[in-house]
Amino acid sequence: MKKFDVNWNTVLLDSVKRLSPLYLLGKSPIMFIVELGAIFELPLLLSPSKQFSAWFYLAVFIILFMTVWFSTFSESLSEQEAKARVDYLKQFEEIVIAHKLVGEKRVDVRSSELKMGDYVVVEQNEVIPQDGFVVEGEASVDESMLTGESEPVFKGKGDKVISGTKVVAGRIVVEVAAEPGKSYLDKMIALIAGAKRSRMQSEVMLSILLLGLSLIFLIVVSSLYFILGSFGSYPESSLMISLLVALMPTTIGGLLPAIGISGVLRLAEHNIIAKSGRAVEAAGDADVVIFDKTGTITEGSRSAVEFIPLDGFTERDVAIVAYLSAIGDSTHEAKSIIQLAEEKGGIPAKFLMEEAKVASKVLYTPSRRYSSITLSWKGSKNQLSPQEISSLSRIEKKMLVMRDFGEDVTIIKGAPDAVLKLLNIDRDPVVEDIIKRVGARGDTPILIALNDRLIGFAVLRDKLKKGIKERIRELNLMGIKTIMITGDNPYTAANVANEAGIEGFYAQAKPEDKLMLVEKEKKQGFVVAVMGDGTNDAPALARADVGVAMHTGTAPAKEAANMIDLDSNPSRIVDIIKLGKSILTTRGALTTFSIMNDIAKYFTILPFIISTIMPGVSFLNFLNLYNTVTAVLATMIFNAIIIPMLIPLALRGAGFKVSSFRELLIRNLSIYGVTGAIIPFIAIKLLDTLMAYALYGVWWW
Repeated sequence: MKKFDVNWNTVLLDSVKRLSPLYLLGKSPIMFIVELGAIFELPLLLSPSKQFSAWFYLAVFIILFMTVWFSTFSESLSEQEAKARVDYLKQFEEIVIAHKLVGEKRVDVRSSELKMGDYVVVEQNEVIPQDGFVVEGEASVDESMLTGESEPVFKGKGDKVISGTKVVAGRIVVEVAAEPGKSYLDKMIALIAGAKRSRMQSEVMLSILLLGLSLIFLIVVSSLYFILGSFGSYPESSLMISLLVALMPTTIGGLLPAIGISGVLRLAEHNIIAKSGRAVEAAGDADVVIFDKTGTITEGSRSAVEFIPLDGFTERDVAIVAYLSAIGDSTHEAKSIIQLAEEKGGIPAKFLMEEAKVASKVLYTPSRRYSSITLSWKGSKNQLSPQEISSLSRIEKKMLVMRDFGEDVTIIKGAPDAVLKLLNIDRDPVVEDIIKRVGARGDTPILIALNDRLIGFAVLRDKLKKGIKERIRELNLMGIKTIMITGDNPYTAANVANEAGIEGFYAQAKPEDKLMLVEKEKKQGFVVAVMGDGTNDAPALARADVGVAMHTGTAPAKEAANMIDLDSNPSRIVDIIKLGKSILTTRGALTTFSIMNDIAKYFTILPFIISTIMPGVSFLNFLNLYNTVTAVLATMIFNAIIIPMLIPLALRGAGFKVSSFRELLIRNLSIYGVTGAIIPFIAIKLLDTLMAYALYGVWWW
């Protein structure tokens, strides 16, 4: 992935400015308390106690101050990484010269002068001047400035290209599809520049929880101070301040801003514009996802999936006749029939292929509801060898005989009722049974006839999008309820939902029904995610907790949504939810780590505090730390340095694996909880050993 250059001077200066007590009080109350603790150490420098010298208080002051600074440093670093990405992207906004096509001439113009619908030529090693679609040629395009991936991407006719990316090999003609200032790059810059966003609701709640814990610990430490004082001697104030800081969840408190900002940035890296932090949070908490059927679950165009023979013919016979009927037809359905016929071994003999290419055709129309092709044997009449004849199917031999007798062959393909009416066939129980059976599955039967003889059916189906079943399965594994809404009949809806693994569906739905469905699910307390691209989807997108609009969708849809998928990939909702859960997982993992850290640190300072009043409890020092000075300094140093050490994890994320809530909880406790409890003991013991050697010349273990 691409690394962006961060201005470290700016990071340092900004982190120092954020040390202001007023800023910390409003932004991070936990760090405000730590800073107060550091300030309380200053008077002790002027009047040190008999137990500790002035340098000890100075050391504690510096360590506490550094703890707060590491927190503001993590926040400044994450925001400066966002700014660095903006600065990096802005260099691609510079005006480039575009080779605009005007008629057959090439005219060089500035990229800012291009308008939607203009055609530009982009040669090798040239920058694409504006967003658009390839209409001619092929090229390898370097998109690392956006995706961070160094491998060039192949672009051919119909593929989308982004302004600022570079053609590294080949030549393409691009149709401009964005006005100046409204390109993908402009939107990415605006998104990332706004990374300093309002906090998510769960982040606010977590901050309140952490503050509440800090106040509880403040009460506990204060009470402990007076309880121990009742035994005749009050503990050293610096020790109590250190205990309080060790108990407070400073680690997660210092990393929360970095986690939040990284969430918006990571969505941006996946080509998703999040308009607010709350949208990111809601994505991670989604309980219900509502899908459209056509174009989202299914391809949106019917494809041939089966051939059904009639009247003693074979599947190969039907495939051959269907293949001939589809030759020269550029529709998706015709292409899918040819593809299926090839898979079934139904490629017609060469003499039939040649005749079909020059045959007369009757095209399909909505009123006619059938098409036909007539072989009049205008092509070659070369005789076939005995070996060639023996390899022919039954239907091919029949057509060969008709050719030799000069009889025309008409192949008819269309809606069953239209074909039966054309052939004057009143009723056929076998045909009716197949039509009913195929229709019950939600498929479309196409009847095929040769002259006045019924040959069989080609069955069409709006097939599932590639990979959609796996995506739905991921949602189900996460415990998310999936619902499909469609205007199709219940048979088709049930079949598609069952095949895709979707839990529920609504059939024969009107546009306004999607909004009603969102309302219904929200009333049950669910967090609802919806994807859409049409104006009729706008109300549902606006009402949903997570409304994801396609970049290719209408303006009202994009205005109503709180996220925009710049790749316009309907299955991207799964990635959005996984990213949202990854952010929540990171926060949960670091919170678990922080709390277990605090518990561990509690047992490193408390024994020395109690032992100053009651020497007989020295057995509580189970780590065998050298003395009070080394124990406190070692604990405080670890408490400070753990924050910058975890910054990369906060920015990168703890990762998310599709799993249930129970599995996720076990993972957090087993990995981050256990390590959070063990690491402090090991690190503090090592630091204590080093401190004992550095201060007293004793190698204490």
